[in-house]
Amino acid sequence: MEALLKSVATSIALLVEASAAVIIAIGALEALWGIASSLIGVGPKIGRRKSIWLRFGIWLLLGLEFELAADIVRTAIAPTWTDIGQLSAIGLIRTFLNFFLEKDLEKYGEPPGSPT
Repeated sequence: MEALLKSVATSIALLVEASAAVIIAIGALEALWGIASSLIGVGPKIGRRKSIWLRFGIWLLLGLEFELAADIVRTAIAPTWTDIGQLSAIGLIRTFLNFFLEKDLEKYGEPPGSPT
């Protein structure tokens, strides 16, 4: 029964990781489209790079959350101490990335002139 649950958890984790890759790819394509349209002069120019960066950062945050979820699912069924250690290290790194990216998005996402 444990082997079956591990197999299901591994399949779910793979699906969630694939979803994370798709999410990040969509964000990258959107950012590339925004850069290309900015270069050829389509749409407003003021604040365009900042807007592109903010939206891409949001996509990255979502992708990181999905990656962390996949790691948690993968180690949820009868983890070994090695699995727990790896999950802790990966979770810590991704949490730090998420935290600092979110702080940057909050800081740079404020409209000009708004109180901090």
